[in-house]
Amino acid sequence: MTLALPPMRTLRLLTCALASLTLASAVHAQAATAGAKKPRKADSLSATGLKVVDSLPPSPLFTGDSLLTLTFTANIRQLRGDRADSVPYRWATMSYAGADGKTVTVPMRAKTHGIWRLKNCNFPPLRLNAANKTAKGTLFENADKPKFVNACRDNDSYEQYVLQEMQLYRIYQLLTPLSHRVRALRVTYRDSASGKDEMTRHAFVFEDPELMAARIGRGHLVKTKGATPDDIDNAQLALVYLFEYMIGNTDFSFNGLHNGELVQKPDMSPVIPVAYDFDFAGAVNTPYATVDPQLQRDIKRVRQRLFRGYCVLAPHFPDAIALFQAKKDAIYALYRDDIGKLLKPDIVKETLEYFDEFYDSIRTPKDAERVFRNCVGTR
Repeated sequence: MTLALPPMRTLRLLTCALASLTLASAVHAQAATAGAKKPRKADSLSATGLKVVDSLPPSPLFTGDSLLTLTFTANIRQLRGDRADSVPYRWATMSYAGADGKTVTVPMRAKTHGIWRLKNCNFPPLRLNAANKTAKGTLFENADKPKFVNACRDNDSYEQYVLQEMQLYRIYQLLTPLSHRVRALRVTYRDSASGKDEMTRHAFVFEDPELMAARIGRGHLVKTKGATPDDIDNAQLALVYLFEYMIGNTDFSFNGLHNGELVQKPDMSPVIPVAYDFDFAGAVNTPYATVDPQLQRDIKRVRQRLFRGYCVLAPHFPDAIALFQAKKDAIYALYRDDIGKLLKPDIVKETLEYFDEFYDSIRTPKDAERVFRNCVGTR
């Protein structure tokens, strides 16, 4: 949810950016000492004109769209018991069939994360840590610490929620490269203590936030809360707010750094907003998703949309709308490709009907005006 908070002083943002730069540099140094290739200068432009630079060779984990079949081995019982706010990494491996048919096993570490999911899931989500020294030449080379989103519970409904959320990341990538890359997985979870397979379900991984920031103009994550539209790239912010409206998500805040990240580039240009974590979106419609009490005057259910963008972004709304309209066919096609077909037909039908409602709401400028009238701040 995005609410207006007190403005952040420019000096405060600059101080945070300089501090964060040290962390980003450490990531690059670690990759370099692990045998990474020289930085690649593969520049491209996003829909809003911001330059994107791949500062490291991309991880094979995110260079394809096909479903990966893996076996995750760890002390599952121990991981399920790690439900504190701060827990250590645990030993784990990921294994898969290589191009020659032989099994490739990648040693790594894993730990649980996520506030709500730690308390409510039978199997909480994991953060992986694949050191380049041991991951070199494998799918996990240059992946560092990707987030591993698995089914919260071992049943078909929760598996479908994972796939539905992954589709929203894929849509986001279609709209702008200034977002997290994802990859679909089919994972068998094997307990290292018993040797037994606990479950086999679909999951997905998404890009390490620090590496995503480095990819976006060699940037780094801003850690200070309180950013306002004056601090953030307005064209990209308008795009992200319209995306969140499309998927029916209000569970985010860029100035509060809740389900939203800010990337600062070395030239100290306005920071770039990147959204993540969409399982409370109306497009997914999980049974546990709720509307923030502060918004219940406007919406009662997560399937109801509410635009939460700032009114000062109004000059950028027409370009954002044009982009969504241009990408409509490609977005819908994601639900007909091999990954989209992992979803049940009735879920696909329901989701596309939900998106039809969005596209009806921005069909004409007059229609769009009704969407933006709920913008935050004085117009």
